Amino acid sequence: MKKKIIILIAILVILSTTFFLWWKQAIYPADPTNKIPITFSIMKGESARSIAERLKKAGLIRSSVAFFILARFGGLGNNIQAGQFILSPSMDMHTIASDLTHGTIDVRITIPEGWRNEEIALKLAQQLAIPEKEFLMVAKEGYMFPDTYLIPKDATASAVVNMMIANFKSKTARLNDNSFTNHNLSLKDLVIIASIVEREASFVEDRPVVASVILNRLKLGMKLDIDATVQYVLGYQAGEKSWWKKDLTLDDLDINSPFNTYKNAGLPPSPISNPGLAALNAVKDVPDTDFLYYVSDKTGKIHFAKDAEGHNINISKYLNK
Repeated sequence: MKKKIIILIAILVILSTTFFLWWKQAIYPADPTNKIPITFSIMKGESARSIAERLKKAGLIRSSVAFFILARFGGLGNNIQAGQFILSPSMDMHTIASDLTHGTIDVRITIPEGWRNEEIALKLAQQLAIPEKEFLMVAKEGYMFPDTYLIPKDATASAVVNMMIANFKSKTARLNDNSFTNHNLSLKDLVIIASIVEREASFVEDRPVVASVILNRLKLGMKLDIDATVQYVLGYQAGEKSWWKKDLTLDDLDINSPFNTYKNAGLPPSPISNPGLAALNAVKDVPDTDFLYYVSDKTGKIHFAKDAEGHNINISKYLNK
């Protein structure tokens, strides 16, 4: 009998030691050297098991089982809050679990299609007190996906940028690469063209046709002659309180910049705004047309022409009234 008790105690000691070693390893940071912030969202009513599995998949914890045990038996399960949290792989499991129970106060921010990074930076400064310079240092023009975001009030510029780029990747994942490689376009080219289309076309039905004009001109080696690219170069207009100058002068069109498509053939070197999904799809699904010119009337409606003669007629008809 005494021998059986000793064996049982030995087994319990071994099991306890094994569990202790496993637990110590499981709660250790997933990657102590990786401090890159990751935005992690929790839905209202989401189970601790689901949260644990997603934390593991996101590379934020080493073991989903250990997190579930901590949440289930450590009194955390009912205290985990819904919202968006800024976490990193360098945080240990106890710190992550604690952060998830404190809750966040999210700020709802809507970024319209066609805004440039400076416009986004100003809004973030106003609503989240993120310095504009900090955002502009890490933001990537064209990839700050326009959408409505719930952003923690203490989010950093890098965290917001990561959130927007992740959203861009998620929303554009279904873009079929073959559909635009047929036009010898890279993804970067597609985003650049979409950023132009977003600024040039006010109406959804005009966007694919504007994209076709751009592609037709590129194929012929013609300059694009697009106002929006010059507006991008000119920057903020104090008199208009806008980043997009309304009426361009001949001097404006002669400005020396690689973005000035009145002086340089081909696409500008990078996007000029942040396009939405509709503009990206308009370029992806561009129709075959013979149009080489277009002009917008006072309502924003675009009128297309196949040659200079037709374009001049449209100018006389819709602009010189």
